[in-house]
Amino acid sequence: MNDTETHHAFQVNELEAGERIDKFLAHREDDWSRMSVQSWIKEQRVQVNGNPVKSNYRLAAGDHVEVAVPPVEEHHIEPEAIPLDIVYEDEDVIVVNKQRGMVVHPAPGNYSGTMVNALLYHCKDLSGIGGVIRPGIVHRIDKDTSGLIMAAKNDAAHWSLAEQLKEHTVERVYETLVNGNVPHDHGTVDAAIGRDPKHRQRMAVDPKKGKSAVTHFEVIERFGTATWVRCRLETGRTHQIRVHMKYIGHPVVGDPVYSTQVKKWPIEGQALHAKVLGFFHPRTGEKMRFVSKTPKDIEACLARLR
Repeated sequence: MNDTETHHAFQVNELEAGERIDKFLAHREDDWSRMSVQSWIKEQRVQVNGNPVKSNYRLAAGDHVEVAVPPVEEHHIEPEAIPLDIVYEDEDVIVVNKQRGMVVHPAPGNYSGTMVNALLYHCKDLSGIGGVIRPGIVHRIDKDTSGLIMAAKNDAAHWSLAEQLKEHTVERVYETLVNGNVPHDHGTVDAAIGRDPKHRQRMAVDPKKGKSAVTHFEVIERFGTATWVRCRLETGRTHQIRVHMKYIGHPVVGDPVYSTQVKKWPIEGQALHAKVLGFFHPRTGEKMRFVSKTPKDIEACLARLR
């Protein structure tokens, strides 16, 4: 058990003014659920300008928010009968088309309702390399990103898939709707990513301290005010596509963290979908490749533009 709480601080900007404190904090970290945030608020672990507040407190520009997240406890993660869109499954690996809004694995204050809880119920057993909290999890996608993700059912499969990710032989292609008119038909963003020094719970391009991050992109369709783009990951840094698209001046539509665009879209969270996943089967060596449909909420955004 880790008996040390962690502290986080945020400064509210003009665009965030008027938002409820519980909703504001639930968007700061993928692993923070709104229910967890509300419990922290009741325990007075959340303060605004040095004072405790209620969950319905509306933020003002310039507010200083502090959060003391309770210590991590070693939890037994319970299997839960949560529906999964299973694209492929055998004795070694399972590929899931994750729905937007589902957290991949449990975290402090959020130990249920995740993809891991669902996988434990469905598969009964998963690779133990990820530990109690992340069994079977080889890679992850953000809570509000939809699409394909693979998990390992045993340690041998986990080692193989993890090595393929390390060697950049896993094919990961995303489709995203970004703000503005991307002028180039295709290109590459080669810009290291690290923690944002001004917002420690966000990521940012950091040439000096960041880790190598490469995203290849090509335009699928232009709408003037927005562009439908295909992105291929060469590396897999946290929030990579979201950070790189913001870096080139075209943040992902609906992104609550990296976009300053205030236009209301028919989507909850960022318009980002893990469309293609390809890897070599850990046991047979066969090339596996899966393609998922564009989700209805992104299609709704595209329909509005067309």
